Amino acid sequence: MIETLGRVGLDLALLAAVLGAIDQWWGLRRRSAHGRLFAWLAFAGVGLAVGVMQYALITHDFGLAYVAENNATFTPLLYSITGMWSALEGSLLLWVLLLNALVVGVVQYYRREAADAVVRVAAGVLFVTTAFFTFLMVGPADPFLANASIVHQGAGPNALLQDNPLVAMHPPLLYLGFVGFSVPFAFSIAMLVTGRVQDRWPLEQRRWTVLAWGALSVGIVLGAWWSYQVLGWGGFWGWDPVENAALLPWLTATAYIHSVIVQDRRGLFRIWNLSLAIATFALTVLGTFFTRSGVLQSVHAFSSSTLGPLLIGFFFVVTIGGGSLLAWRGDRLRSPVGVEHPLSREGLFVANNVLFVGFAIVVLLGTVFPLLYQAVNGAQVTVGAPYFAAVAAPVSVVLLGLMALAPLVSWRSADAGVLWSRVRVSAWAALGLVVVLLVSGVHRWVELVACFFAAAAAGAALRTLRLALLAAHRRGSLRRALRAPSTGGMVVHLGVVVLALGIVTSTTYATRSEVTLATGQSTVVAGQYVGFHGFRSVHNALEHATQLVVSVGRATLYPAITTFNGRSTQSVGTPAIDSNLVRDVYVTFDAVGGNGAASGAQLATNLPAGSVVLGVTVEPLLAWLWIGGLLVGLGSAVAFVRRRHVEEAA
Repeated sequence: MIETLGRVGLDLALLAAVLGAIDQWWGLRRRSAHGRLFAWLAFAGVGLAVGVMQYALITHDFGLAYVAENNATFTPLLYSITGMWSALEGSLLLWVLLLNALVVGVVQYYRREAADAVVRVAAGVLFVTTAFFTFLMVGPADPFLANASIVHQGAGPNALLQDNPLVAMHPPLLYLGFVGFSVPFAFSIAMLVTGRVQDRWPLEQRRWTVLAWGALSVGIVLGAWWSYQVLGWGGFWGWDPVENAALLPWLTATAYIHSVIVQDRRGLFRIWNLSLAIATFALTVLGTFFTRSGVLQSVHAFSSSTLGPLLIGFFFVVTIGGGSLLAWRGDRLRSPVGVEHPLSREGLFVANNVLFVGFAIVVLLGTVFPLLYQAVNGAQVTVGAPYFAAVAAPVSVVLLGLMALAPLVSWRSADAGVLWSRVRVSAWAALGLVVVLLVSGVHRWVELVACFFAAAAAGAALRTLRLALLAAHRRGSLRRALRAPSTGGMVVHLGVVVLALGIVTSTTYATRSEVTLATGQSTVVAGQYVGFHGFRSVHNALEHATQLVVSVGRATLYPAITTFNGRSTQSVGTPAIDSNLVRDVYVTFDAVGGNGAASGAQLATNLPAGSVVLGVTVEPLLAWLWIGGLLVGLGSAVAFVRRRHVEEAA
């Protein structure tokens, strides 16, 4: 019964999406459209399916195969709810729910312009996209398959998906970012189909792109935080192929958000902006293929499935179709003017775009090269972090330099005197910071240059925010400052600077050590007193864990070896972290001496019984990475809620 109700919801959603697409096309010819009705019907259908799945998970209804494979009677409520996106079929349910909610938002927002041909074609493209992803669940990835046998106890979620509450936030935000890029894509296709490539629509779609970009940005940062807290290696970004799949559309969307400003002011980059919008959506489809086809081996990837050919086929439809439309409308997209000075604001935005897109190409090549190599040679090869880091470091430094200059330079021309009057305060402050770092013993030029540009970029952002606040004060309204076109962008810039500070300091000056301690012993690692005070056991319906009692200064930590009940008896390390605004101390349970007093821990027979090996990592200022990510999200939210777009000063 319950599986039938879930399938009815999906069938309704698919039917409404198909009829919605037909209706929008019919409306182009007959002036009759019911886009909002079909959008709400599709949303109601997938909402019903999601409600059925959540009910089955919360009540542990193992009559559904998906619930039996990803839930158990001992699974806590939070992880029962998040179990919906713990595996392939349920994750598609969340994906389609967010996509349908976005379609409803778009048709509601443009309800007064529903008769406009651009809106109708865009809505039709969104309906087709929704129908495709809904079809995946109606067909090969059915989340409502009934169990062939009676099951009294489910397997439970993957161990890594029931050990941290970030599982409730990271995937939904990541998916919202991915599906959000379908809106600028849809309107780009609509502009090319109707030939109205010089209208206001690219600028309109910037705010939707900002919404998706902000959600994806926060989702990526939360994913890094999750990885840091759960995986036990002490890092937050490993250039994993699935991590790269999320980064790729973020890079091209960042380029689009900046370059569309130049189209607004100077009428430049029309072809480029439409290409970026199409490419960003295409990269989200490619990322979906990477994570849901089984072609990549990753801790983040779903298991192998039959969706690969469908997803890669959809990717080629998007890229070939979008490219063909761009070629067809090429004559109308040419800009009547060009960049007049390389150090003008539009000139710096060109450099910005070259860096973002160039780095995206580097990441894409490094991600797909192992697949191509295996297909051609039949052997496996990996592209490691050094390849990506070798490009990421200099690109990041140059981008910080552009952030320091772009908000302050003029359009069309470069006046050295005016620029110096705007930049001198932040430049002197940045130089002072470099002197302090030199005196403190920092001598690596890359770090000094990065800190100089970061401080200068922060100064440029603060100057712009100060001018917005002063203008609002003169007008007697703080709300005007919040709605100023530069406010959200400058908050984002500050977030990026803070985030960069956390990355540079934590990765450059991290101290990683393995220490062997017996009960009652202590040691000093990078100025931090670390003591071991014995073992303790935790046994409950969810898990069995052997914890260590470790003191770090005045804090008490409990790194552990944990075995979660359910699908696997494999033990996983559970790190413990003492974090503040100055430093993180990251402790892992690496080994135990003697005959293995701690179940699941690696044995070190050359050590006395009862002694342990601790992994201790001290990372300065790492907390600022997470703070910077939240500032980026806040800034993008401020930029999205502005009523109308005017000149961007970012």
